[in-house]
Amino acid sequence: MVDGYSINTGEKRTFGTVDYVLFSLMFCASAAIGFYHAYKDRNKKKTEDFHLGGRKMHPIPVSLSLSATFLSALTLLGTPSEIYTNGTMFYWIIIAMLIATAGAAHIFLPVFYNLNKTSCFQYLEMRFGKVTRTITSILFLIQTLVYMGFVLYAPSLAFEAVTGVSLWGCMVGVAAVCTLYTTLGGLKTVLWTDSLQFTIMIAGLLAVLIEGSKSTGGFSNAWDIANDNGRIKFDDFSFDPKTRHSVWTVAIGGSFFWLYLYGINQAQIQRACSLPTLRRAQVAMWLNFPGLLLIVTLTVLIGIVMFAFYSQCHPVKFGIVNRNDQLLPLFVLDTLGTIPGLSGVFIACVFSGGLSTISSGLNAMSAVLLEDFIKPFCCGSVVKKHGILLSKILVLVIGAIQFGVAVLISRFTGLILQFSYSMYSITAGPIFGLFVAGMIFPWTNKYGAPIGFLVSLAFMCWLGLGSLIEKPSGYKPLPTYTTACNWTAIGKSPPTTTPAPVMTGSVDTTEEPILYDFYRMSYQWYTGLGMIICVFVSVIVSFLTGYTKPSTIDSQLMCPIFDVMFPFLPEGVRKPLRFGVVYDKNKKYMTEDDFSPPGEKEKVPQGVNNHSFTVDNENSLYSTNL
Repeated sequence: MVDGYSINTGEKRTFGTVDYVLFSLMFCASAAIGFYHAYKDRNKKKTEDFHLGGRKMHPIPVSLSLSATFLSALTLLGTPSEIYTNGTMFYWIIIAMLIATAGAAHIFLPVFYNLNKTSCFQYLEMRFGKVTRTITSILFLIQTLVYMGFVLYAPSLAFEAVTGVSLWGCMVGVAAVCTLYTTLGGLKTVLWTDSLQFTIMIAGLLAVLIEGSKSTGGFSNAWDIANDNGRIKFDDFSFDPKTRHSVWTVAIGGSFFWLYLYGINQAQIQRACSLPTLRRAQVAMWLNFPGLLLIVTLTVLIGIVMFAFYSQCHPVKFGIVNRNDQLLPLFVLDTLGTIPGLSGVFIACVFSGGLSTISSGLNAMSAVLLEDFIKPFCCGSVVKKHGILLSKILVLVIGAIQFGVAVLISRFTGLILQFSYSMYSITAGPIFGLFVAGMIFPWTNKYGAPIGFLVSLAFMCWLGLGSLIEKPSGYKPLPTYTTACNWTAIGKSPPTTTPAPVMTGSVDTTEEPILYDFYRMSYQWYTGLGMIICVFVSVIVSFLTGYTKPSTIDSQLMCPIFDVMFPFLPEGVRKPLRFGVVYDKNKKYMTEDDFSPPGEKEKVPQGVNNHSFTVDNENSLYSTNL
């Protein structure tokens, strides 16, 4: 790798004074927000203030935070590289995000909000018992630590590629600043820093897109170049699950992954539950979708422009960078490097994505450790008195651990986006399946749920590890070229190539194990497959061991999904689709009048008896109308 060199001129470029100032200001502003909220809330003693912002937050910062949390540095670096390498089919992910937003706002959020619990895993104990809650919480902690490690590593990799600054130094700095401001101010700080960082992300992406388009003769020219080289494609409707990115794979398969992130992930549930009413929480959830759409669209467009810029000289083959994940930082060098400050804006953009995700993870893991392990098993009285102090100590410890995880991850190679999706999806499916089995299938009992979870987890680990170890052939990226590379500029000679042997007929795969076809399944289906296996096994085992009678279930733990999805159907059709669950008149979420913060007087909706559930499209919490 030749760090910091322009691919066109061979001129070495590094950060200037203005770049460092702008980059540093982002860190200083984030830390300042943390100090401000630490001082402002210094007299507050409730852990709810630290983890839920006292349930008094505004929908705007919450929606910006929802957008920024999982559209992290992995998205900012990985999506342009994905478009560059494999084309635009990935853009169908916006449909998955739309489905996830609707599902999260109207299926899962009402249940979590009205339970008034800090940890979403407390639901699992109420539905299936403490064992299920504990093992699921442990898996969530491991999953989030690994994901945060990816997110810490990705922006540090970008910074190293642009400036030559040590990768380890970058990771130490990011982890320290992020842990500091999260420890100081809790969720309030996380939400407001996320809002700032979302703005910086948009500014950085726009700067790269505008200047990059100028460098390629305008965006329309860049589009034509990418189209001529097979990068512009939106019409792959293959039903084959082995197709890495088809319409169904990305839009439908990806929707399960994003439903997990927005519907039952602790970090997102905490944000939504920080609002004073459920209706505002749902509005914030919907307001976050334009942010998702904007960031994904900008990163896809940047990928198109980036390919046009390097269409005749692939930087990895040229030897300027070692991996595709470093293409965007190099592109910034070549397009923004001569304009003081813009490189700093870009790096601040990438780090903003990383900081938002890491801070969210730190706060969420602190809440889970406190509520699911420390409070139930020991030190309950201590938590009541010193809950905020314990939460801050936990953030510090988790911050140190996730740095160690990031160091291990730095040893991996390959596309960051796919690898992080795969690892996260393997564990997301079983967790998602547990909540679906609990909220949608009333027959699931305390035996079926953990067995289904463990079977699904084992199956998904086998699938993920099998595909990683065996690496069956099948997926091939689109071709790249080095015909216009200026080898003299970097003091190298063009590599000598040996002609590939002539192949006749098709490749013989008769000796290939049949499991290889299974290992070739697109990573986008992992979460959905894990969820389906968990639900199927849970329900079957529940019937074999004595299923739960729907009429005995607390309706606050269930979602009348057919009332949510088909409110226009007559009551006579919808009633049997509630599977015998009695949604009685005391259920808090049945009218908007009941959307009051804990402690306020509840109101009983009119015209509802103990044996029916009538959806009011205007006021119903489960209405699809906002």
